[in-house]
Amino acid sequence: MTDVVIVGGGPAGLTAALFAQKNGLDATVFDTDGTWMHKAHLFNYPGIGSQDGSAFLETLRQQVDSFGVDRRQGTEATDVATTDDGFRVDSDDESVEGSYLVLATGANRDLAESLGCEFEGDVVDVGVDMETSVDDAYATGAMVRAEEWQAVISAGDGAAAALNILSKEMGEHYHDFDVPADADGVFGGMSDE
Repeated sequence: MTDVVIVGGGPAGLTAALFAQKNGLDATVFDTDGTWMHKAHLFNYPGIGSQDGSAFLETLRQQVDSFGVDRRQGTEATDVATTDDGFRVDSDDESVEGSYLVLATGANRDLAESLGCEFEGDVVDVGVDMETSVDDAYATGAMVRAEEWQAVISAGDGAAAALNILSKEMGEHYHDFDVPADADGVFGGMSDE
């Protein structure tokens, strides 16, 4: 059993995985590589002047992998369900159970619907912490917005979900804030060069 099961390997899912794993929770990501980032070129992502979406995604994957996230590349989640201890995510070959669930499947809301999440119109209903009506299940990115589909917004949603999970686990508001001394020439095992 893992702490956080994440369905989706775009900016939201990988950011949730990064924040969770970096701060002591085990994260497993189902990543089919179906993200819209492969069609994007980033001119509007803070801190990035101009970068191909696929190149950005590869850098994000390397960062997530450097923290030891269990990233199931090419594995599609086919179903999600609640269990006595949290959630089960099924694929054709396996099932993974976790205490928390983060859905980061773009505009595809099928898993949220099968889980029984409440909707507001056509989008999954969440609060600012990205938690759905199903306790400890989170929805992010395009599935919670009618039209505001941006990589930076999705990454923020993933961060918000992970920070709320960390706050629940720590029993107080948790903040992921690094200072230069934390990096000491290396950020998450990646060289600063």
